Amino acid sequence: MIFPDFDPIAVSLGPVAIRWYGLMYLIGFALAWYLGRRRARSADAVVNPKQMDDLLFYGALGVILGGRIGYILFYNAHQWMNDPLQIFRIWEGGMSFHGGFLGVLVAVWLYGRIHNKRFFDLTDFAAPLVPLGLLAGRIGNFINGELWGAPGNVPWAMQVSCSKFQALCLDKLQLPRGTEYTPPLHPTQLYEAALEGLVLFIILWWFSSKPRPMMAVSGLFLIGYGAFRFAVELVRMPDVQLGYLAFGWVTMGQLLSLPMIVGGVFLMLIAYRRSAA
Repeated sequence: MIFPDFDPIAVSLGPVAIRWYGLMYLIGFALAWYLGRRRARSADAVVNPKQMDDLLFYGALGVILGGRIGYILFYNAHQWMNDPLQIFRIWEGGMSFHGGFLGVLVAVWLYGRIHNKRFFDLTDFAAPLVPLGLLAGRIGNFINGELWGAPGNVPWAMQVSCSKFQALCLDKLQLPRGTEYTPPLHPTQLYEAALEGLVLFIILWWFSSKPRPMMAVSGLFLIGYGAFRFAVELVRMPDVQLGYLAFGWVTMGQLLSLPMIVGGVFLMLIAYRRSAA
């Protein structure tokens, strides 16, 4: 199967070009806004519909700033030192989920302080809104032709044009110059879209549809995302500037996901022990 030759520009309006990657982020925020407003209409919701608009604004800033800064710090610090303006070129790709996650936590904490709301009430409310945004973001990665998995023999593996994605062929796969296509590669962007996006959304939306102890929804999000990301990283090629961190298979994504799993288990234990007391 050959990877489609996507045009990274979705819409051109004169000199203004709207790229699919950025459009996917807008779709993710729109879905979070719609679902959040729907949940906010409930009588026992932690925020009302108007407050949901403000919460989304804080969260969007956290995603963008945290995601970009996290990518630079976790994955690309050396290159950024040689090209500091790279941090502003978001349309080129390069956003870290873990950085965006930390950015959202800071944004939610700040929102809670300003509006006198408990931190974990807000994170429990926000957690089910996140996965469909992750799904949209991973589709953006797929259209950009980035974050590929290792070569694989599965029927849905894709060959990528080396003339269009030279860095993938020459740097990551170290193929000879003049190679037309890569070997079939795992489309790990789609794996993550399905698992961290659709499957995690279904789990969290169902789980949070009934009253749960405070911190339980947040804990389940951490466990679900961390476990799915850790699993997909087993077949995803690491960033070329980092490579594998240990044992020939441990990646930065796995290293950053392990504390999420541990933290999620910890939160759920606290939540249900408190509810049983």
